[in-house]
Amino acid sequence: MNTLGKKIRLLRHQRGWSQEDVAKRLDISIPAFSKIETGITDVNLSRLNQIANLFELSLVLLLSDADSEESKGVQEEMKELGKRLQTRELEVIDLQKKVIDLYEQLHKK
Repeated sequence: MNTLGKKIRLLRHQRGWSQEDVAKRLDISIPAFSKIETGITDVNLSRLNQIANLFELSLVLLLSDADSEESKGVQEEMKELGKRLQTRELEVIDLQKKVIDLYEQLHKK
């Protein structure tokens, strides 16, 4: 099994998805997806991009060596930035609620 196939398989397992789940999401047959994971099939750029999007990765991260320290650092940084973004989004929602409450209070008077 090639490195890319192993990485795709690992990503699938991390999500708890079966080969059937991923194949449906990619709109391909289960045997076709199995061949991607086992390295039997050469994957074109369009399909690689589709797989990267499915696993919410950049194409560069999908293709990078998973064992490299730099890749691990980038992945950790992306996770941290995702958490920070989620926190900020919650703050924005809270502020929007406050603005709506203030608007309603002003129009009641």
